[in-house]
Amino acid sequence: MLLSALAAAATLSPVPPAQASAPAAPAPRLHFGACPDSVPKPAAPDHVECGRLSVPLDWSAESQGARIDVAVSRVRASGTPAERRGILLVNPGGPGGSGLSYAVTKRAKLPESVRRSFDIIGFDPRGVGRSTPADCGPMGGLFDAPGVDPVPANRAAERAYLTSLHAMADDCATHAAGLLPYLSTEQTAHDMDAIRAALGEPRTSFLGVSYGSYLGAAYAARFPDRVGRMVLDSVVGPWGWYDFDVIQSRALLRQRDTFFAWTAAHAQRFGVGASATAVRRSYLRVRQGLGARPVDGFGPAEFDRAVYRALGRTERWAGLADGIRTYLTSGGVDGMRPASAFDGPDSRNYEAANRIVKCADGPGPSPRAIAADIRRTRRLDPQPVLTGMEASVCASWRHRPGHRTPLGSPDAPPVLLVASAHDPVTPLEGARRLRKLLPGSRLITLDNDYSHGVFASRGNACVDSTAAAYLVAGAVPAADVRCAGPGLPKAP
Repeated sequence: MLLSALAAAATLSPVPPAQASAPAAPAPRLHFGACPDSVPKPAAPDHVECGRLSVPLDWSAESQGARIDVAVSRVRASGTPAERRGILLVNPGGPGGSGLSYAVTKRAKLPESVRRSFDIIGFDPRGVGRSTPADCGPMGGLFDAPGVDPVPANRAAERAYLTSLHAMADDCATHAAGLLPYLSTEQTAHDMDAIRAALGEPRTSFLGVSYGSYLGAAYAARFPDRVGRMVLDSVVGPWGWYDFDVIQSRALLRQRDTFFAWTAAHAQRFGVGASATAVRRSYLRVRQGLGARPVDGFGPAEFDRAVYRALGRTERWAGLADGIRTYLTSGGVDGMRPASAFDGPDSRNYEAANRIVKCADGPGPSPRAIAADIRRTRRLDPQPVLTGMEASVCASWRHRPGHRTPLGSPDAPPVLLVASAHDPVTPLEGARRLRKLLPGSRLITLDNDYSHGVFASRGNACVDSTAAAYLVAGAVPAADVRCAGPGLPKAP
């Protein structure tokens, strides 16, 4: 019934920014056109084209009510018609990450056999980018610069922290009230199936990274018979979002300790300490100094965001170590500032969509649980990085979902999961747990690796060839695969 309705109603047309609208008459044919200037052009002779798909705001009432637009991009398979295997939808993560350009940027890194075999399909998930973008206004002061110290160190600070979460929830309810129940991962999984139907394909093959793995698992739960070949990379485990955020915050402590030791091992290069303990002291001096006297709007909240980003990929560690040294020697912070302003429109959209999706995907925590978990984390380390604790705001959320997002299905075909052994953003245990919900699936682990994002990202031939053989030929490994990783990086 869903397939026949989509075949009759789904339409792709060129992509301008779109907002929620009343139901419109379906256009007769799928049509792609020119892409926005923000979408890069692939190397010739490949070509990217874009369109938009009209879908119900609420898939549980698809025949009535408002509709929204989902922006879609496509780069066609470069091989012969005999080589073509269908479509490969791709998602870069988030929640809140734009995927319209990802059809081009990720495709450029994929093995040639995959590029020859699949039309690569990118899309901005609902609420993101050009797909009815969400806006939560000031988000309780999230974009203030400098921001309030995000790590509450006493009971008064905890109360202020919880109050700021309540203010963020109020702002989202004020500015995005009509979207709060409908930007869930389940609704986006329906949108993915609408894209499949609009393109006339019987199956959805999918590559999802980070949050994209969660989205793929949700698609497999809802449409197991329509799953083609699915690679879930840097896997979000099947926990509620708040529990996942807590797990991640503690994995970041382990990663930061590794960073301290690595920086100390290259003391002559970085000059911030010859032991992990000495590097930690330097790190704390920076954070404490910025707390006492922020530099041009750059304080402890901004510092923690820079640390959070750097810890996820080892190629960013040298930049963080250099930033620590620069502040200690000259008081400068430019090397730690993000390339794009945190209060810019893309960032504001990302942060809003991130919270709305997480809070739509299942029940949130209680304020008491948040305070207790912060205290437990601070007992592990008194100065943690809590930047990724986004689902804490769900404690004060106005929309209260009645269930968690279903993930995985015993009826789905075998899926390939990929994980880095020491990824702090999506710890390995998440992949192991999700695999139990996808019987027959296999896990590729990149040993001795410390970065987030593996397939067609780390340049590892073992990972890339195994995943490519699965996507192109359906070659499911006989058992889980362990690939030798690169270890910690050399200091540049």
